[in-house]
Amino acid sequence: MNIPADKKRIAYCGLYCGACRRLLNGKCPGCADNAKATWCKVRSCCISNGIASCADCKTVGHQRCKLFNNFMAKLFGVLFNSDRAKCIERIKEVGYLAYAVEMADSRMQTLKRK
Repeated sequence: MNIPADKKRIAYCGLYCGACRRLLNGKCPGCADNAKATWCKVRSCCISNGIASCADCKTVGHQRCKLFNNFMAKLFGVLFNSDRAKCIERIKEVGYLAYAVEMADSRMQTLKRK
């Protein structure tokens, strides 16, 4: 299955929804278009501050943000070997489009924890 590189498929927390099986199979609209994801504090914060992701945050920064580093996010990171902070840093380094291309080419939703 071809995974398109689309910067609109980058979640507010840095995950790449464009490589998610649920999105690719039409079972999830992705983070940005998921109106039911009101439970996600990171998504709500980014929307209310008018930013595309935590990479654009000028207020707190994801390293010190209690919303970004909550218990469920840490549990998710351990269970799925996901490093959302590394994803956010990569977006800052290369920009949204290049990050989307990298993730689509590697067919990955997240950068792995080391």
